[in-house]
Amino acid sequence: MSVLTPSESARQVPAHPASGSLRRPSLIAGSALLLMTVFSIYGVFGPVETLVTAGDPSRTAVDVAASETLFRSGIACLIIVVILDVIVAAALFEVFASVNRAVSMTAAWFRLAYSAVFLVAIVQLLEVPVLLGKGEQMLLAVESFNRIWDIGLVLFAVHLLLVGYLAFRSGFMAKIFGILLGIAGLGYLADGFGAVLAPDLTIGVARFVFIGEVALIFWLLIKGLRTTVGPIMKEQQLLAGAPTRPAGVPDA
Repeated sequence: MSVLTPSESARQVPAHPASGSLRRPSLIAGSALLLMTVFSIYGVFGPVETLVTAGDPSRTAVDVAASETLFRSGIACLIIVVILDVIVAAALFEVFASVNRAVSMTAAWFRLAYSAVFLVAIVQLLEVPVLLGKGEQMLLAVESFNRIWDIGLVLFAVHLLLVGYLAFRSGFMAKIFGILLGIAGLGYLADGFGAVLAPDLTIGVARFVFIGEVALIFWLLIKGLRTTVGPIMKEQQLLAGAPTRPAGVPDA
């Protein structure tokens, strides 16, 4: 990721639209998000979900002991998800940097922060296979994983809200994508704060508003590969009567 030079102000950045194709960052972000979906589904709803029985430590201990390798494979998939999250953060920064570099960078940092929290949550799961025969402690470790992950969702929610704002203002994406991403962000925000304010109540709003994330994947892998941002941003500025470069800077 590149940063602003001392001579550049936040106000000047939009007047310097990055000219070029979004093909590479869109392909990287879309592919990584698609892979994340697969690994997340297997990691969370596969071994972790099927081998852990809430409220039944004895059965959990037996099931994990009988399928320890399978459980560990689920943890490995979740670690891969963290790696892919870092890749997505960098790629989405490149996709939206031409819209507002500062906001795009902030969105990337929030996703990276979420990834770090999620990794801490995954570490809790590593305790489960070690606690063979200790069902109650296994369940406590899984509960710690869920609790830390839920809190991390607040950071992910902010990331989605910022990306939704960028998509809405971009000009190269339909505004509906920004709206859907914003709704998804609000859903994760409700779940994250719900886990803090009402830990005994599972809200689960995000499972009903995730369409924005799915739509983003399709846009990146279909439309994003054919999008060039320079001409689009310049046309928007001309229509708005904004300068295409800072005053006093000659054309190249």
